[in-house]
Formats: sequence, C-alpha cells, structure tokens
Amino acid sequence: MTNWVYPLGSARDGDWDISLGSSGSTANIEGWAHTGLNVATLEPRTPVTMPAAGEERIVVPLNGAFTVTVDGIGYPLAGRASVFTGPSDVLYSGIGKALTISSASGGRVAVATAPARRSYPTRLVTAAEIPVELRGAGNCSRQVHNFGTPAALEADRFIVCEVLTPAGNWSSYPPHKHDEEKDGETALEEIYYFETQVAAGSPAPADADAIGYQRVYASDDRPIDVNAEVRTGDTILVPYGWHGPAMAAPGYDLYYLNVMAGSGPAREWLISDDPHHGWIRQTWDGAEIDPRLPFGG
Repeated sequence: MTNWVYPLGSARDGDWDISLGSSGSTANIEGWAHTGLNVATLEPRTPVTMPAAGEERIVVPLNGAFTVTVDGIGYPLAGRASVFTGPSDVLYSGIGKALTISSASGGRVAVATAPARRSYPTRLVTAAEIPVELRGAGNCSRQVHNFGTPAALEADRFIVCEVLTPAGNWSSYPPHKHDEEKDGETALEEIYYFETQVAAGSPAPADADAIGYQRVYASDDRPIDVNAEVRTGDTILVPYGWHGPAMAAPGYDLYYLNVMAGSGPAREWLISDDPHHGWIRQTWDGAEIDPRLPFGG
C-alpha cells in the first residue's frame, strides 16, 4: 500500500522541510495527482524559490512575516506569531508564476499547490479579509479560516483552508468522504498538514509532547487504514475514503492546513457523511460553541 503518512523529516527535499505532490517534488506517490504542499523554515534573508509551473499556488505563513515576489512585485505578508494566534495574510499567485519567498527575521511558511490550466490574477488576501467560521458545537467545536474556498477566492482547481481545534475536541467529524463525482459529492484529494501546541494555561512540563490523532478508513474496496499520532510538521494524504476524526488530545491544541483538489467539473467541497455517524450533526442544534474559540480573540 502507498504510504499516506509523512512524519516530519520524511518528505524533505532540498530547501523544503516538506515537498509532496508539487511541481519539482522528487517524491514518487503512486495514485496522487491533484494537490501538493511545500513547507520551508527560512533563515533571515535566505529566500526559497519556486520556478514557474502549470500549477496554482497559495502562500501561507505559519509563523513569521514574509515577502513574496511575483512578476517583480514584492507582496508583504504580515504573518503571525504562530498558527494559533489567528489568521494570516496569504498570497494567491495564479499559474505559470515563479515565486521567491523571503523573511527579514526568519520563520516557517507553507505553499499549497494544485495543477491548473485557467489563469486567475495574483491576489493578496489580508488577515482582516479572511472569513473565520466557528463550526460544530460542544466538544466538536472548531475554527476554520476559509481563505482559499470558492466563496472567498477566485481560483481554478484547489480549495484551501485551515482548521484549529481546542484541546480535547474532535474535528473533521463526523467522518466524511469526497471521493466520488455524484449528486451531492465531489471527488477531491486532500492533504492534512498538522501543528500542535500545549493548550494555554495548562500546567504542562517544559518537555510535554503535544500530540493529536488522525483517522482515515476505507469507503469502498480501495484499501486505506490510517490511525496516526501527529505532531508539528507531520503530513497525511487522503486520496479517498472516510476521514475523521482529527482529534486534539486533552491538554494540546491541534491545527491543520487542508489542501483539496480533483479532476471534476466543479470546484466545490461536497461531502457524504459516514452513515453510521452522520446523526452526530443533529446534536449540535441549539448547543453552545466551545467558549475557548476563537483562537486569537
């Protein structure tokens, strides 16, 4: 079976801590075609570059501030102290554009990619413009930053967002899938890139090991069975199948960046719930959203 789980360090390629699926990536992933992810840790004033390619890209600061140069124009991204302090400015580059990413003080940055054909203009999306959604309720409450969804961004193929889940809560729940083109569902590959932290106010020791968990399992005769412990820098690919929950262990907050795309005619996120668990959504009606949300105030 193809390996769908990439712990930190296992997908390193040159300047990139993670290079999976994007143009130029040396990782050979059988059956993977529609999405990619690059993550880099930048030293001050030491840029990384991505040559022009037939893919659209969105640059997402994870921590630190950056300048992204496209067509000779430098776009400043104010960034953030960490993924848990709220949304960040992001930059959509369109297709066929070379990128240079630099930082005066250093930091960590992600670039989500998808092979694409139709051209859309380069766009800076500021943190203030990003739709912040509080989804679910009770211990299924989570926070979603919808900067790369069809309602928020003109793009050709991909759908990109990030999700923050408070300690002890479940997200990507109930388990769902998007692996068929049919009424009410679109076929989309999905990447989960994770970060974790000790929850604010926790009496954790300095060497606490912030962890979360991710589940993926088969929805048809295609085999897949993932039940993985995740930490900052780990990545899981979901080619098909039911996926969820993504679990924030008690004491530790969980973040993930989602990158989705497929070959279907519509750029839409349409899902089917696992029929054994879809009833869970009914329990959210009238329930309170976790008061720890939103992260960052």
